[in-house]
Amino acid sequence: MQEHAPDLVPLYEAAGDSLRRQGLEGVRAAVYLVLDRSGSMRSYYRDGTMQHLAEQVLSLSAHLDDDGIVPVVFFSTDVDGSTDLTLGRHRTRIDKLHENLGHMGRTNYHWAMDEVIDHYLSSGSSAPALVVFQTDGGPTSRLAAERFLCKAARLPLFWQFVGFGDPDDNEFAFLRKLDPLAVPARRIVDNAGFFHAGRNPRATTDHQLFDRLLQEFPEWLTAARTARVVR
Repeated sequence: MQEHAPDLVPLYEAAGDSLRRQGLEGVRAAVYLVLDRSGSMRSYYRDGTMQHLAEQVLSLSAHLDDDGIVPVVFFSTDVDGSTDLTLGRHRTRIDKLHENLGHMGRTNYHWAMDEVIDHYLSSGSSAPALVVFQTDGGPTSRLAAERFLCKAARLPLFWQFVGFGDPDDNEFAFLRKLDPLAVPARRIVDNAGFFHAGRNPRATTDHQLFDRLLQEFPEWLTAARTARVVR
């Protein structure tokens, strides 16, 4: 970190503190980042919030994954684009890519979920993965998103959804209903969590964000090992 990304050292240290608090020190896991590019997200890209979130997730990944790479998927109506975020090449990376991706559409989760699933399967990995999935509203196709989530429960992928925007917005009703999805009738394990980061996510401290990103991951790991989803 000191050599390749000295600007991320404070974030790296904060992430390490959260991992220790959650009993995750030494755990290995791939980390993915999915970013909403629907039209209502414009201000969050403009003010640097999305770049900052990417740097937070990259700093967390530096503890969990040994390759220093976070696969990133941008989505709106469809998958808008994808890239790898790497230490040392992270500065302004999200901002520049966003500017080159053109039209900002609607909000379809399932295409982005499919992209992550395909990437994970193509990697040949059997290690667990933490997918940080940011959005500012519910999916246009809720049935498709729910179907993909249940389908993905047999893979070692944990989907941590992060909401930006008005916490009282009914747009987040779908995400709040993820935990009650029946286990094992609908999915073999509970493979998703959700928290809301508020209208101004930058007001959430780094320690708070990391704690919330990781709060359900240990419980999922235990359940996934018991169900032999993670071996």
